Amino acid sequence: MNILKLVALGTVCAVMSACSGVDVVSRNAPLETPRLGAEQAPQVLRDYALHSIRFAVPEDMTVSEANSYYPIADIVWRGDPLGNRAEQISAIFQTAIRQAGGSMTGARPVTVDVDLVRFHSLTERTRYSVGGVHSIKFDLTVRDALTGNVIEPTRRIDGDFAALGGYAALAADNAGQTQKVRITAHLASLFAAELTGMTNGAPVGGPAS
Repeated sequence: MNILKLVALGTVCAVMSACSGVDVVSRNAPLETPRLGAEQAPQVLRDYALHSIRFAVPEDMTVSEANSYYPIADIVWRGDPLGNRAEQISAIFQTAIRQAGGSMTGARPVTVDVDLVRFHSLTERTRYSVGGVHSIKFDLTVRDALTGNVIEPTRRIDGDFAALGGYAALAADNAGQTQKVRITAHLASLFAAELTGMTNGAPVGGPAS
């Protein structure tokens, strides 16, 4: 009889405990689940057509022409003949944005502002030995081309991707896939995704690998 009483008491306690648990969940539910009619975060309607591009390189950015494995500088670029590296990089970005803009047929003309933060590609020594990473970072702002008003506030874009090295780099060069070609294609794909919110999984304008 005592055993039966203990079993019955245990059953009652279990039921009470279960009820208590359900009650706690019920009280917390309004805090954890969205309420009907609650204000949602605003969504950007990207119905853009590319109108113009503004590309800027800060005056205090450092440039290195040292043929070492990893020069300490903001800008390292060897994909063009020796010259004004800022102008060469600007041309790459503008080409990439225009390639991306080819798929932008929306109703709202926009100006794309790009402020370079870092463009650190590979030196000859690194590219033809160990390879590495094309380290590319920039700030992106989207403006209404007619009013100049900001549509999408400035955001930092990380455009890093793997850089070929050794025999793979030589083979890519022989196939016409130079550093410049690969970086331009990669940036075009990145801009297409950033400005349309859509990607088909393949870079715009060519492969990025």
